[in-house]
Amino acid sequence: MHDMLVALITFLLLEPLQQDIARSLADTSAPQEVVASLVACATEHGAQIVNRALDDLWWASSSAFGVWIGFADPVTLLTEAAPECVAAIDAARPFLEPLEGASG
Repeated sequence: MHDMLVALITFLLLEPLQQDIARSLADTSAPQEVVASLVACATEHGAQIVNRALDDLWWASSSAFGVWIGFADPVTLLTEAAPECVAAIDAARPFLEPLEGASG
């Protein structure tokens, strides 16, 4: 059962989170190093994100749904679940801010 939950969380939360961040950065023509660094950090700390989701299933389900419908900010979710990625997020923020300002 545990393995099935991990696979489900990975499929519904972690992968869409990584894809959304990478897509947002690619849309702004961010340098490939910035995109790779942020995706690598999310991948490296994937187990930590999955553990956060397993510990708090409400957070996991609301975050996954929010990312899927575009309501939740993937960068904020990554910061909450994997604080070690803050340096990579800060490097990407100049490329993400035009998108954040456009949605609000």
